[in-house]
Amino acid sequence: MQILLAEDEKDLNQILAKRLTEEGYSVDCCFDGEEALDYLFVADYDGVILDIMMPKKDGLEVLRTLRNRRVAVPVLLLTARDSIADRVKGLDSGANDYLVKPFSLDELIARIRAMTRAPFRQSSSLLTVDTLTLDTAAHRVTRGNREIILSAKEYALLAYLMHNQGVVLSKEKIEDHVWNFDYEGGTNVVAVYINYLREKIDKNEPVKLIHTVRGVGYVLRGETQT
Repeated sequence: MQILLAEDEKDLNQILAKRLTEEGYSVDCCFDGEEALDYLFVADYDGVILDIMMPKKDGLEVLRTLRNRRVAVPVLLLTARDSIADRVKGLDSGANDYLVKPFSLDELIARIRAMTRAPFRQSSSLLTVDTLTLDTAAHRVTRGNREIILSAKEYALLAYLMHNQGVVLSKEKIEDHVWNFDYEGGTNVVAVYINYLREKIDKNEPVKLIHTVRGVGYVLRGETQT
C-alpha cells in the first residue's frame, strides 16, 4: 500500500518512513501542509499520516480540504495535544484515527493496518487466495505448509495483488501503489518483481496464481476464479 507521511519533525519523519518501508509500505514523505496537498492531488494513496502542527498549512486544514473535495482516503492524525476536545476536533474534521505523541511505533503500524482495511473490505489481518495466505499482522506469507520469505518490495507487491485478487492491474497502477512518488518508471521493474514472486510462490505448484494478461497487466487469482 502507498502511504503519504506528512510530519515536519525531520528525525521523526525519517524514523517513521523507515519503519513503514520495513513493513512493506511504499512511503512518500513531506514536511508541510502545502506540500502534503500537492502530493495528495496528484497521487492515489491508500492512507495518510498527518501531523497536526505543520508549517504553511496545519494538518487539520489539510484534512478539511481533502474532505471538502470528497477525497475519502483514510487519515491518521498525529499530535502532541491529548485533550478530549482536541481529539473530538480532529475526528469531526474527518480523521479516521488519532494518535498522541509520544507513541509506540508498533501501535502506529497496527493503527495503519486497521485503518486501511476498510477500503478493501478486509475484516481481519489474513488475506487468502487458494492455498496462499498473507498475514498482515505477522508479516508472514505461506503457501500450504510452506513459508515464503519475501523482501519488503516483494511483500508490498504481493499484498497489493492479494488485496485486488481477480482484478487485472496495469503496470502503471502497480507502480503508483507499490513504488513511491520519486520512482520515474521507464524500466521493467514491475515485470522483474512479478518474476521474483512467481519464482517463490508458483514454482513447482500445480496451480499457478500469478497471471499475465497480455497488453493489460497482471492478476492474482485462484483456480476457481475467472
